Amino acid sequence: MTFVSWQFGIFAAVVFGAYYFPPFRKCQVQLLVIASIFFYGYGQPELVPLLLLAVLGTYVFLLLAFRNRATWMPVVITFNLALLAFFKYKFLFLDAASSRLSDIALVDFLLRLPLPIGISFFVFHNISLLVDLSRQKGEPVSLTGVFLYIIFFPQLVSGPITRAAIFMPQIAPKRLQDVQFVDAARWILIGYFFKLYVANNLNEMTSYMDFPLYETLQTQDRWLLVLLYSYQIYADFFGYSAVAIGLGLLFGYRLPINFNLPYISTSFSEFWTRWHISLSTWLRTYLYVPLGGNRHGAARTYLNLMIVMMLGGLWHGAGLSYALWGTMHGMLLVIERPLLDRLHAIDSASLRAVRMLVVFFCVTMLWIFFKLPDFGQALDYLKGMFVPTNNPNPPKLFYNLALLYSLPVLIQHLGFGSLASQRLSRWEPYLYGLMGALAFLEAGPDTAFIYFQF
Repeated sequence: MTFVSWQFGIFAAVVFGAYYFPPFRKCQVQLLVIASIFFYGYGQPELVPLLLLAVLGTYVFLLLAFRNRATWMPVVITFNLALLAFFKYKFLFLDAASSRLSDIALVDFLLRLPLPIGISFFVFHNISLLVDLSRQKGEPVSLTGVFLYIIFFPQLVSGPITRAAIFMPQIAPKRLQDVQFVDAARWILIGYFFKLYVANNLNEMTSYMDFPLYETLQTQDRWLLVLLYSYQIYADFFGYSAVAIGLGLLFGYRLPINFNLPYISTSFSEFWTRWHISLSTWLRTYLYVPLGGNRHGAARTYLNLMIVMMLGGLWHGAGLSYALWGTMHGMLLVIERPLLDRLHAIDSASLRAVRMLVVFFCVTMLWIFFKLPDFGQALDYLKGMFVPTNNPNPPKLFYNLALLYSLPVLIQHLGFGSLASQRLSRWEPYLYGLMGALAFLEAGPDTAFIYFQF
């Protein structure tokens, strides 16, 4: 069940109505937990027991860590990382095409379980819960509170990754009159617009980046498609995050902002404070700082940056392309770090524009390795960007439509709307109406959210 399906619309409406129904007010948390389990199991019912086991295991470990943190925290983190590694990286060591992966039927069954949707996200929630709450004094939270934090359905399968220290204090009875309906509606509408109108339509074109379709592309088509994919992945993930934030507000929970105009960044470090903010915050809090951060000299800082970004790449999947994607971002962070103070000291609009273009170009080129997890295919696509060809133009690649579907991302990032916000304020309802109409009437072919695979 995805956010863009009619089944989800019915599901969300029923849950919302029951959630604020006065007789159910005392069991709102339990209701959301049950709804979240149903939401997750709708597409993968065979994996619900795994989800429940992961949450129950986390809760038990939390109780143990609460009493003896030094002893149990390494076990707790190992348990969650082992769960993640089992599902995401097992086929690095096993032949998926083999008829038997082991000599034990039960083990063979477990090894063939599909990758649970959103496993990377709920494992990171588990670790945040354990680290944040085990530091507190007093009794830990209830089992239902733990369940709600980890599997709250708006953020369960693709984030944003919410820190336990921020989410848990919000668990309290909610009242209908306190719902921020206007803000929630704005977030949801904007999210659906970017997903349905922008990302889905661009996906119809960027599908030509996949093997073997990219072999039919002209050189300039390859360059165009890389640019379009940069817009698509932003619109797709920003759209999901926006809908999740809006849904959270409907149920009285404020989820973190996950994107803040990342393509206007003038440095790579700034990019990672604007792109997938909840992931970069998690990596900084639970990995970079424990490794030593920037407290032990320049060489150790550079090493820490490389480790964190490489592991951040591998978090997305067990592929050389993902590892290289993360490692290259780490290298860019290391290369620019000694120069940042000098660059910041130069107050020049033209220099800022050049820096912005350099960052956007590098980020966009690296998306090739994200789009094509097969390293050989990624290199092949990249090579074709510099080799002239006379292939015919693909039938679904239209330059005028490419600009039309990319325009919302450009307008949002370049700030045309904010420059005229006061003049356009009275037209705001019509603009939202236009977005709603385009999302409904001009939606591209249905496609899953890109981050569902992680």
